[in-house]
Amino acid sequence: MSSSLMDMPPDNPVLSIRHMRGRKSPPSQYSFEVKSFSLLAKASIEKVTSEEFEAGDCKWSLSIYPTGNKRRAGEGHVSIYLALTDPSSLPLDWEVNAIVNFSLYNFHEDEYVTTQDASTRRFHVLKTEWGIAKFIDLHTFYDSSNGYLIEDTCVFGAEVFVVKTTNKGDCLSMIKEPATLSHSWKFNNYSLANLDKYESPPFLAGDYKWKIRVYPNGTLEGKGNSISMFLALDTSTLPPNAKLLMDYTVRAKDQIGGHHAEAKACCKFSHSSAAWGSRQLVALAKFKDPSSGFLVGDSCILEAEFRVLGLINPLTAYRALSNVIVDIH
Repeated sequence: MSSSLMDMPPDNPVLSIRHMRGRKSPPSQYSFEVKSFSLLAKASIEKVTSEEFEAGDCKWSLSIYPTGNKRRAGEGHVSIYLALTDPSSLPLDWEVNAIVNFSLYNFHEDEYVTTQDASTRRFHVLKTEWGIAKFIDLHTFYDSSNGYLIEDTCVFGAEVFVVKTTNKGDCLSMIKEPATLSHSWKFNNYSLANLDKYESPPFLAGDYKWKIRVYPNGTLEGKGNSISMFLALDTSTLPPNAKLLMDYTVRAKDQIGGHHAEAKACCKFSHSSAAWGSRQLVALAKFKDPSSGFLVGDSCILEAEFRVLGLINPLTAYRALSNVIVDIH
C-alpha cells in the first residue's frame, strides 16, 4: 500500500544542499547517475524513479523530481525522495525506522555532498516515502561552475540505515459501561479438605471462563496461617498475547453477621498471570471460629465479583493509527 505525498507530514526544509558536507567516499547503498538531465526536465516527467536496491533487509527506490515536487512546495528546486518499494512483503503490522541521508556528486571537488542527518524516519503503512522537496535550487544546480551538473550529467545517492529496535507497546481498548459479574461457590466439608488446592466448577462470565481457587490452609506467606483465595481465568478462552484489565473482589462470606472478609484490586489477567486474589484473605483461626460465621455446617461460601474494564493487545503500526482509545508505550 503506497501513500500519497499529501498524506505525509511536511518534508524537512533544513536538509538542503546549503547544509551538506562533502566527503570522498561514495554512498554506501545506492548511486543514481542521470545523463542528459536537461532533457529529463523538459520531458514533462514529474519524477524519475530508480531501480530497486536493498538496505536493512528492505527494498527501496530513489525518486528525483527534476523541476521540484510541486505538491510539497518544491518549485524551483530538484526534489529527492526515498520509498519502500514492496511493503506488501512485510508483516501486516510492519514498521521500518531508518536514518536516511541523500547525496549529490560534485565533479569539481571529486566528492559527494551529503546530508548529515541522524534523525530516525518512520516508514509505515500510511507513509511509505520520505524526502526533501527543496534539495537543491535549480539555479545552483544548473550553474556548471558549482560542479553538480557537468556535461548534463549528475549523480545522486542514498544511504539507508535501518534501525533495529526491540521497542514494544500495548493497545488498551476500554469497555464502555462494563458489566459487574459475580459467582458464588459453596465449599462443603471443609474440615475434610486434605488437598493443598481446590477449584470450583468452571463458570462462564462475559466472554471468558473462570474458576474460584481456594487453598484451605493457605499458600506461600499465607501457608499455615490464612485461607488463600483467587479468581482464575481459563486462558484457553483468552486470545493469544491478549490481557484483560480488570477490577475484582474475592471474598469469604460471613453467613451470620455479614462481616465478610474480602480483598480488592485492579490488575491484568493474562496467559502468564491468570490468577489473582489474596494469599492472606482471612486468618485460619478466625475463619474456623464458629462465631465468625465463615463456616456454617462445615461449609463456607466463597464469592468473586469482577468487571472486565478493557482488553490489552500488542500495539501494531496499524492499530496505532486506527481508532484506539488508549495507547500505552
